Amino acid sequence: MPDQPDDRRVHQLDARSLRGLAHPLRMRLLDALRFGGPATASQLAARLGESSGATSYHLRQLAAHGFVEDAPEQGMGRERWWQAAVQGLRFDDDLLEDANPAVRGAADFYLHELATTHAREVSTWLGTRHEWSEQWGRSTDMSSMTLRLTPELTRELVEKLHAVVDSYRSLPAAEDAPDAETVRIHTHAFPLATD
Repeated sequence: MPDQPDDRRVHQLDARSLRGLAHPLRMRLLDALRFGGPATASQLAARLGESSGATSYHLRQLAAHGFVEDAPEQGMGRERWWQAAVQGLRFDDDLLEDANPAVRGAADFYLHELATTHAREVSTWLGTRHEWSEQWGRSTDMSSMTLRLTPELTRELVEKLHAVVDSYRSLPAAEDAPDAETVRIHTHAFPLATD
């Protein structure tokens, strides 16, 4: 699907950048900067329960692949601040069929780590939902729907779902509303083996 005009720095993953991202800590670091804003390696280490040496190393690797960059307007002194250089990632299914087995392995790892992240986010919501207002509790969704579709109809459905989500990206009323929060949308569409 082509980038939408309001996409903020959506990065199309290719074989090189995928190999630079396909690591659990790197994926968590990028998400921490995308959703939490600029931070130092030490701050990220404390937030993620890692050593600052590990976060520093993996931040430099992410920077080498264009995922993060310096945030020079942050902080004072010698401590290096980092910010996300991309706000969205776009995965190309062709990476799963790449001629290079290392690329196929990185693509497979990336997708499995993404599924693990989705499960962790849902579990975190369930564990903390009592901390949110009743209005937020009634506004969330955990649905599972099963349809009988062809591959073509499934692709059409996915594209339409993405278009609906994209239409909500820059609603002016939501940006300035005092009760607006960052909302995570997960979509999964896959065939089920049936007996």
